[in-house]
Amino acid sequence: MNKIPNRKAICDTLMEAAKEDKDIVVLCSDSRGSASLTPFADACPDQFVEMGIAEQNLVSVSAGLAKCGKKPFAASPACFLSTRSYEQIKVDAAYSNTNVKLIGISGGVSYGALGMSHHSAQDIAALSAIPNMRVYLPSDRFQTACLVKELLKDDKPAYIRVGRNAVEDIYEEGKVPFSMDKATVLSQGGDVAIIACGEMVKPALDAGRLLGESGISAGVVDMYCVKPLDEEAVQKAAGAGRAGLPVAVPVAQRPGRGLPGQPPLLVAGGAAQRSGVCRGQGQPGPGRVDGGLPPHPLRSHQHPERPAGAAVQTGCPHRLPGGNQPAVPVQVSFLRTLP
Repeated sequence: MNKIPNRKAICDTLMEAAKEDKDIVVLCSDSRGSASLTPFADACPDQFVEMGIAEQNLVSVSAGLAKCGKKPFAASPACFLSTRSYEQIKVDAAYSNTNVKLIGISGGVSYGALGMSHHSAQDIAALSAIPNMRVYLPSDRFQTACLVKELLKDDKPAYIRVGRNAVEDIYEEGKVPFSMDKATVLSQGGDVAIIACGEMVKPALDAGRLLGESGISAGVVDMYCVKPLDEEAVQKAAGAGRAGLPVAVPVAQRPGRGLPGQPPLLVAGGAAQRSGVCRGQGQPGPGRVDGGLPPHPLRSHQHPERPAGAAVQTGCPHRLPGGNQPAVPVQVSFLRTLP
């Protein structure tokens, strides 16, 4: 089991690049420990700025540094970065299309028992709604490193959202099939396609294997690029095998609309129809102390409103002991092409 969280991969990648590129600057809002950026601060003190608990200043100063030719990466807990500094993100970074890379750490309910004040159940949708702002959810440490390296090459704003704990490896070191703003097809299937992002990719793979054991051919797509969404990959996944292939979208984010921050997916040439939704209702509970997901995020049962002949992994099993409240809203949407 991998013990290196994605946030540590970000630090390692930036620290290596900063040895040669002195324009790289990392900023934190009293969060260098949470962001695993202490090694960067120690190794490159002249390229590190501690802003204190002042998320608005974090973003505005980052934008100012970018206008001076620097390459700022601003890290802060996703719950605060996406809310307290939303206006600064919208105006100082996105509206002026400024080279500010935002790192939202401990997304979702990663902070567990710290409660709703530290949960970020809206950050992906909120940041996706801002023009010019790109949104990425890497699935493991190796893909995270590839993403950061690519983002160092451009001068546009972006939001990288990672969890707190280490996640199981999806890819192998040096063998990551990474292409900027292009989804990665992890497995092909002719009966159902499962599209996932971030920490939900591994559960999606597990769901695909369980479906395979039941005789259902499931394709799995790693949609790390939530915005811009790789619509071509969605269309191909939906069109693989035969017309009308159902598409399941597991999302540890918000209920109601397919991938977080995106409208209902456009499949097979842009014509799509939602045929079923299973989602967690209400506010998420306090979560687990360790901030981790339960062992089986997607349980196997047939959706009551599934397209004819399709059995899929659905459900909302993130329950707290002794209660019915989901700790992580999980949504599985079925989309089928219109005739």
